Amino acid sequence: MVCTMPILRALLRAAGTARRPPRETSTGLPADDEVLLDAPDERLSPALVAAALGEYGPAAALLAATRDRAEWENRDRYLGRLVTFARSRDDWLAAWLTDAPQDPDAALVKAELAVRRAWESPARAEQLREVGPLITAAAEGDPRDPVPWRLALDHARGTHATHTVFETLWEQAVRRSSHHYGCHVSALRYLSAAWYGSHRECFDFAERAAEDALPGSLVQALPLRAAFALLADGPRARPNSVQEARIDTAADLGIALSAGYPPGGPWLAEARNLLAFVLMARGRWAEALEQFRRIGPYAASFPWSSVAEDPLGGFLAARDDTRLRAACTAPFPGRTGRGRPGGHYA
Repeated sequence: MVCTMPILRALLRAAGTARRPPRETSTGLPADDEVLLDAPDERLSPALVAAALGEYGPAAALLAATRDRAEWENRDRYLGRLVTFARSRDDWLAAWLTDAPQDPDAALVKAELAVRRAWESPARAEQLREVGPLITAAAEGDPRDPVPWRLALDHARGTHATHTVFETLWEQAVRRSSHHYGCHVSALRYLSAAWYGSHRECFDFAERAAEDALPGSLVQALPLRAAFALLADGPRARPNSVQEARIDTAADLGIALSAGYPPGGPWLAEARNLLAFVLMARGRWAEALEQFRRIGPYAASFPWSSVAEDPLGGFLAARDDTRLRAACTAPFPGRTGRGRPGGHYA
């Protein structure tokens, strides 16, 4: 059982920070103690605070609103954060399911939580097969909703579904929302070299999806995910010149996406954190530093959890390293051009 008071203090601190501008250092970066990990937005914060008190009402109202308004990206994001909380404290969810067993939003939270717990089991494939009916029930809750189909795609990957089965699920997902970011990320994972595809297939899919995406869509960050999958593969998959060019193109697209949104804020936080990571790996220190400025106080667990047991500590260390390297590689007066690529962060 998680103690309620530390959770409340963390959530209230997050809400308070969102209402006041963070202190900035001389570099334009927020002070270390102003940075928050996975900070919720103003809509999610009350739901998390209530859940910490064992109350499900605000979470139910929030997810119902996203469904009523077809806010599928917000729905998926809020679902993920609520399920992360429920993994250690699910009494509020149990009460919700008892009071409203037919609620489609409660069914979705239940299904996502079951999928995550199954993924953590040593008998992953077997456990995932057992939770299949929960995903079906969530999908039947609202036929318009693409989020249960994102769960179905994750479920298919973990149960070793064939490409044919996966493609059938993918068609159902994009029929409901052709540019849903979460479903695209799930498909990208299936196509990754770590699962049932290759780095080339991963990039091909991500680049086509980004090209077809609407302006400002999170799907334009998908090539950064492909770049990360390659960089995270370690020395056994050291990028060749063609792959390096694709990574740089993904970073350039990410920079353009970031520039289209105001600095700070939780909406683009994960994409900007990932962009900073990729830019560091390519030795593009000045551009990475600019992204850390645009991130502001909104650190994200992904991708820093891949390089540090403490994601917040990893973020702060990476930011400090970038600041120092950017200063060292700054051109002398009269000299132009960005630093040579070839960083070794990843």
